[in-house]
Amino acid sequence: MDTRARPDISGRIGALRRKLAETGLDGYVVPRFDEHQGEYCAPHDNRLAFVTGFTGSAGVAIVMRDRAAIFVDGRYQVQVRDEVDLGTFTIEHFYDAPLKTWLRHNLRKGERVGFNAMLLPSTWDADCGRPVAEAGGVWTAVDGDLVDAIWTDQPEKPLGKITAFPVTYSGESVADKKRRIADMLEAEGADLLIEAQPDNIAWFLNVRGRDVAFNPMPQSFLIVDRSGRTEWLVDHRKLPNDLSDFELDDVAIAQPRQLLERVRAMAGGRTALIDPGFAPSATAHATRAAGGTVQLARSPITLAKMHKNETELAGFRECHRLDGAAWIRFFAWLERNAAERDASGKAVSELEAEDRILAYRQMDESFVEPSFRSISAADGHAAMCHYAATKETSAPIRRGGVYLLDSGGQYLTGTTDATRTTAIGPVGDEVRRAYTAVLKGLISMVTLKFPKGTFGHQLDAFARRPLWDLGLDYDHGTGHGVGHFLSVHEQPQRFDRRVNEIELTPGMVTTIEPGYYKAGAYGIRIENQVEVVDDGDGFFSFRSLTLVPIDMRLADVDLLTHAERQWVDTYHRRVVEEAEGLLDTESLAWLAERTAPVAG
Repeated sequence: MDTRARPDISGRIGALRRKLAETGLDGYVVPRFDEHQGEYCAPHDNRLAFVTGFTGSAGVAIVMRDRAAIFVDGRYQVQVRDEVDLGTFTIEHFYDAPLKTWLRHNLRKGERVGFNAMLLPSTWDADCGRPVAEAGGVWTAVDGDLVDAIWTDQPEKPLGKITAFPVTYSGESVADKKRRIADMLEAEGADLLIEAQPDNIAWFLNVRGRDVAFNPMPQSFLIVDRSGRTEWLVDHRKLPNDLSDFELDDVAIAQPRQLLERVRAMAGGRTALIDPGFAPSATAHATRAAGGTVQLARSPITLAKMHKNETELAGFRECHRLDGAAWIRFFAWLERNAAERDASGKAVSELEAEDRILAYRQMDESFVEPSFRSISAADGHAAMCHYAATKETSAPIRRGGVYLLDSGGQYLTGTTDATRTTAIGPVGDEVRRAYTAVLKGLISMVTLKFPKGTFGHQLDAFARRPLWDLGLDYDHGTGHGVGHFLSVHEQPQRFDRRVNEIELTPGMVTTIEPGYYKAGAYGIRIENQVEVVDDGDGFFSFRSLTLVPIDMRLADVDLLTHAERQWVDTYHRRVVEEAEGLLDTESLAWLAERTAPVAG
């Protein structure tokens, strides 16, 4: 039972509602976003958790004077009901019934809804403003932030140290990147780019940082024009005194708090390109106020960064060898210990397992930190797609139960993300049936050969088809982009039922991760990271980067086709080959047993 003390959410809601009354507002939007519209935020910026108690990585809430709602996606439908006060908040789906729809159907005429324009991107600003106006309400940006105004013990902003990221790892100099981005701006007819995404800025300037856990990039802003003139708005306290290792020639440095001031100074009579989904709408408002023109378009840095160069791809391949060895050591340890310890009443816990795979990663000096909080989940916890074990909730890994581990690492050479599902002892037919369907979905996607001009949403159903055949499905995307020692969830490419307008092209790195989840009982996911490669004659395919054995004991091999079995055996032979020289004797013995051929 979770015995954690609950935060005083009712008191916080009351304080926020009093602040609404003071400011003449009837409602206020509280997003999970920070000023950079990223997935992860520093404790200083986790306003959604402060107001609602919800700790997931995506969501938004609206607090009105007499009602409130919180919006989360399919990954968090179970978790949100465990964490928020259901008497205060109604639960809405982030995509199927989004905030803009709620505003259209629930706002009363004359109600005024406020928001912080530094926390909402232009798409949200416009998408919410329209239904508010249609309902006869007022959508208005506020000065400062109302949550900050009531958050008396709000943590300080992060000051993680910034380091240079050498060309030996990045594969391209800042000077060359400047030329590329300037050319892209000119092609778009824009005079300058206003950039707020920390991973884009870190990539562009060949730097890395430690402001937010799991995210090796500093929080900052960037303005670059088509001549290559660059202004970096970053807290100077994060930088060392000696900048000789950095490539910051001709880069002016200002403070982040000066962003809107600098936009107003530079945008007059010029066209500013602003990413509509990943830059504060306040930058667009400031540009227009200065007499500039706003061009809402995807950041050219995003489009350049999504194609990894040969140095980056080589780094990905190497870090996956190292990460695969950590996974193999982990599973060898788990199988040596889990059953016996469960029988003795001292079962391996979720937290212990999470700590163990971290320890194995730390054996390599190129490992920096996890790429996200590991999802170490036994039985019903695995049905919560983004579950995070705590001292109060950490469950035992028991015989006969299902255990899911979704885990990754940040290495100097790249970023990893993989998921495997296993069990200590036999599992029932229901689990084997679902596991086999998930495995078939993974194989279906990984083995695809597709023509140039293919988009991620056109492939998503290949992973779902085996589950659909059984009347099953999963409520999350099938895969996402991955950064190079940057964000583990990198846009723009993805596999999802939602339309994605980015063509899949060689050099992209993504995940493929079908799953199935039965609330309160178990969860299954198998995830490989892959690179898109040229297959010749105008066709592309995927090559697995992940090098982790798949537990075939949970699969009904009789339900696999001969081609699917051959793929498993070929994949496992490669796992064994790539692990050569990286493992101890016990781990090698375990690997040989778990990669035994299944094709017959």
